[in-house]
Amino acid sequence: MASSTAFDPTQYLADKDAPIARLSAKKFFDQLTTKEKLYAHYFSKAGHWGSRAVLRSVSPESEGIFDLILQVHRAVGAASDASDASYEEYFAANSIDGAIVKAYLEYASQVLANLGNYKSFGDSKFVPRLSVEEFQLLVDSLKNEQISALFDSVKRAIYSLDDKIAMLGSPEDGHVSGYYLNVVSKIEGEAVDAALAKHGIMPENIRVSKADDSHFVVHVASAFISNATGYYPDKIEFEIQDGRKASLTFKFGDHSKEFAKIVENLEQAKKYAANDTQVKMLENYIASFMTGSMNCHYQSQIHWVKDIKPTVETNVGFIETYRDYLGTKGEWECLVAMVDKERTAKFGELVSNAKEFISELPWTKAYEKDVFTPPDFTSLEVLTFAGSGCPAGINIPNYDKIRINIGFKNVSLGNVLSAKSSKEPISFISDDLQDLYEKYRVEAFEVQVGIHELLGHGTGKLLMELDDGSFNFDKSAPPPGLDGKPISTYYAKGETWGSKFGSIAGSYEECRAESVAMFLGTNRKLLEIFGYTTKQEQDDIIYVMYVSMCRAGLLSMEYYDPKHGKWGQAHCQARYAILKNYLDAGHGLISLEYTKDDFSDLTLKIDRSKIESVGQESIGEFLNKLHVYKCSGDVAAGTAFYVDQTTIPADLLKFRDIILKKKLPRKQLVQANTVVAGADADVLCKEYPESCAGMIASFAEREC
Repeated sequence: MASSTAFDPTQYLADKDAPIARLSAKKFFDQLTTKEKLYAHYFSKAGHWGSRAVLRSVSPESEGIFDLILQVHRAVGAASDASDASYEEYFAANSIDGAIVKAYLEYASQVLANLGNYKSFGDSKFVPRLSVEEFQLLVDSLKNEQISALFDSVKRAIYSLDDKIAMLGSPEDGHVSGYYLNVVSKIEGEAVDAALAKHGIMPENIRVSKADDSHFVVHVASAFISNATGYYPDKIEFEIQDGRKASLTFKFGDHSKEFAKIVENLEQAKKYAANDTQVKMLENYIASFMTGSMNCHYQSQIHWVKDIKPTVETNVGFIETYRDYLGTKGEWECLVAMVDKERTAKFGELVSNAKEFISELPWTKAYEKDVFTPPDFTSLEVLTFAGSGCPAGINIPNYDKIRINIGFKNVSLGNVLSAKSSKEPISFISDDLQDLYEKYRVEAFEVQVGIHELLGHGTGKLLMELDDGSFNFDKSAPPPGLDGKPISTYYAKGETWGSKFGSIAGSYEECRAESVAMFLGTNRKLLEIFGYTTKQEQDDIIYVMYVSMCRAGLLSMEYYDPKHGKWGQAHCQARYAILKNYLDAGHGLISLEYTKDDFSDLTLKIDRSKIESVGQESIGEFLNKLHVYKCSGDVAAGTAFYVDQTTIPADLLKFRDIILKKKLPRKQLVQANTVVAGADADVLCKEYPESCAGMIASFAEREC
């Protein structure tokens, strides 16, 4: 049975009965001093003020939907108990059916959890499970002119759906992107990026519009509405690939109102900084968000890396570039978290043994840093993660030169790893594996995340020409490539990993880091560091790690658009590539078994006895290819290899329909708010119910 490529709008309905879990942080927040609480409070407020920048970078309608949801919440008066029942009681009094209210709440909660009407994990649109007429009925019952006007402004966009609008991506291809304010073609967008790079201007905090075929406007996020950077030129002339002569000008003050509030709150946070390094970091954050200078943000990250083992860990800015289809423009994120000292001790031992583990990786010394700088690696309990979705681990900064020359930090987000609303059913694994998988899934994931962030993202040396014209490798005798011959490619002056590998860079690097985790996850000494000392427990952790990764690769097919051959999520593309590698390894390591024609009994089977032989050898060879192509800047061979690895063949694509039918809704995380209370400036941490209304109340009660 072949998988259909026909457009199915039912695939894009908002999740039903999605698990909602509290991202509990109160225990660790309450252990902070008053000064530390105030620092965390104001930094969190600054982060949340950037939420509208996220909404605007997703879709044109996202901000209007956000405002509509908050206005409905206030009209209903549900803020007092933040319960779904309060909504149901209010609308029942207006003769609105409970099923309509439930469908509305589920849509509203999902919009807020993703900060937009496109999934942060998958980049696909979702539409309400209530009809437009039912939504209108609910809105009309409120008898509120402002809410009615808001709904009228977004109603059409909420429900618009076809195979192109359903995905974030290139506006030229009919996909949706808030990074381009009208239709900017791929070659135009790439030319703008290249022109900025030529002038040393980083593009993470910009959006682009086209005035006409020869003039483009670069919108810079800043509180100031005029150029105060001192180095952005008034105008840049450049040429587009098709031969057109073009120019770009800068317009400052994108998100100006919100960025003024971000600056205001960071100024307050600075009063409660723990040390001079944090003060310097904050001064550069403030300068960056006032003026739009990414150079100042770059400097902030140098100070951030040097701020070792803070009690309250923070980071903010336009960080990850996954959702821009050109892979250059960033999404706003803000992390505020408290250190879990007991868990961090484990990671500290992993860091101290990092050199030993790195030496076991399957590449030569030429492709590894001359000196490994041990990073700060901590386990954190998240108070605030302002952005479209909260990851389980982070390895930043993404600036290559800082990572190579100064260092980086790894964080594992403990309360994200452990957040659970209830036992969730596990699809595509056999009944006899369910209990073992449930027993070790969190533990195996913690090991995987730790290796991924530290020894995955933290390893590797980009062979490059330095600013002074010298090279960080022997140019006269380059190291051998995969064919045994000296490499002929490298990173020229000004080129970065992202600029060179473009749209595949994010996914490719996630695949490399995940592959490092799978390669080193069988290391017994490493597992001992995480507390698994018996062979049986280690065997079970390794097995569950393999099952988890391969099942994730199978489920990832949900995020592949077979009609356009397009992946909608970087991590999913990466995990599919690893599954495909293991399947190609053969020897019965992995099999996909079924007896029914509709594949409804599809089951993933892994031969435990072959993990440390067939599995280890295959992931080592695969990882070495990824690594050497990346480090040597061989974009042609690396891209061809990765695209081939992640183009799903018919014999696997046939399973996509059953994967879609059995897909489980993604967990939503309800975050706390902090409030300064009383004359003694005590800071309270308020948590919310694990419900749709709880999610909505958490946003309604913060300024953004």
